[in-house]
Amino acid sequence: MNYTGFELIWLFFVYSFFGWVMETVMGTVKQRKFVNRGFFTGPFCFVYGIAAVLMTVILWELEESWFFLFLGCTILGTVTEWLTGKLLERMNRHKWWDYSKKKWNFDGYICLQYSLLWGVLGTICVKFANEWLTALFGFLPELAEEILCGVLIVIGLIDLSVSLAAVFRFKLNREMPAVYRWNRSLGAVARRMGLGIVGCVQRRMEKAYPVLKEAGQQLSSEGRFAEGCGFYKLFWIFFLGSLLGDLVETIFCRITTGVWMSRSSLVWGPFSIVWGMALVLATVLLYKDREKPDRYLFFIGTFLGGAYEYICSVLSELVFGKVFWDYSKIPFNLGGRVNLLYCFFWGIAAVLWIKLVYPRLSSLIEKLPVIGGKLVTWVLVVFMAANMICSGLALIRYDTRSQGKEPEYAWERVMDTYYGDEVMERIYPNALDV
Repeated sequence: MNYTGFELIWLFFVYSFFGWVMETVMGTVKQRKFVNRGFFTGPFCFVYGIAAVLMTVILWELEESWFFLFLGCTILGTVTEWLTGKLLERMNRHKWWDYSKKKWNFDGYICLQYSLLWGVLGTICVKFANEWLTALFGFLPELAEEILCGVLIVIGLIDLSVSLAAVFRFKLNREMPAVYRWNRSLGAVARRMGLGIVGCVQRRMEKAYPVLKEAGQQLSSEGRFAEGCGFYKLFWIFFLGSLLGDLVETIFCRITTGVWMSRSSLVWGPFSIVWGMALVLATVLLYKDREKPDRYLFFIGTFLGGAYEYICSVLSELVFGKVFWDYSKIPFNLGGRVNLLYCFFWGIAAVLWIKLVYPRLSSLIEKLPVIGGKLVTWVLVVFMAANMICSGLALIRYDTRSQGKEPEYAWERVMDTYYGDEVMERIYPNALDV
């Protein structure tokens, strides 16, 4: 993968535009009138841009195999579509699209024919379109490339802000009585942003997605700490899940290899952020499906867990230049990044988490005192943020040091002093140079 940051930004917006064209054409043909089907008001459908860039960054090593590239694009596109649908539903408590009437659908968000379409489109993009589009982008002078990407980013951020304001206005209108709705701070902020613009976007969304006008479920408010599935609950799940994940992996390595080995992702304390983020994602995406059969949760956990682990492996290699795990010696592996057995473990973990562990852990978290719980939460947020920043810098310097590069900046000298090779090898014993 040899694309620059500006080229990836260019590909993101181009594919977002192409996706918007496809969605708009299909919606217009279906409803026999022009319909802007994008979440955004501008001519962008960012789910296509996100999927295309992820395929470009993550699946580059599968380019030589048509079958595995098609399979990877099918899986990655399907996962992206499902995650987007779930997150939008969490924002507004309604499905923005529904494939329930189509054959071979799953959860109403994905279906076989569209998954295969993701595979075809993704393969075309990775094999051919990326090269053509970057060549076209390369005709521009370097300064023009930077200006164009900067303008596109600004337009995208403005569009995102207005679209999110419209969505939260839907939510606000449902959850707050009209008598005092606009006396709240969010209403004041919305007015300052321009209620006319937000209202226009809101009406556009209502036409494209009529379900948004339907009344949503009311949120319960019993005054407990971290009730529901909001920020405080999710942070504690991330924190405790990272701690629990490191403990589980350490014990598993002890049983299987006979040695105690650090499995931490961070330089301060026994935390595996891969596990923490996995449990947060599982909670966000499967929280509403906790009453569904175990086989449903197992299938989702197996599918998403494998995709999640593969993405983490590729991104950590690209960012830090290290391979943190290698399953090449385990049967049914894909590039040494994932294997079928551990994918099944992800499925089992999803069932155990949603059905058994999460309800009990959630209840314990909600027993914390409100004021004390919030204070401790923010102290831990600062600690974990600093921990991840320091760990990232230490890993980056660990990689450049292995390449024989002398420290140029003060932070590199600090990393050399406190996190030399001996310390890093103890914390990350399985890290291998790419």
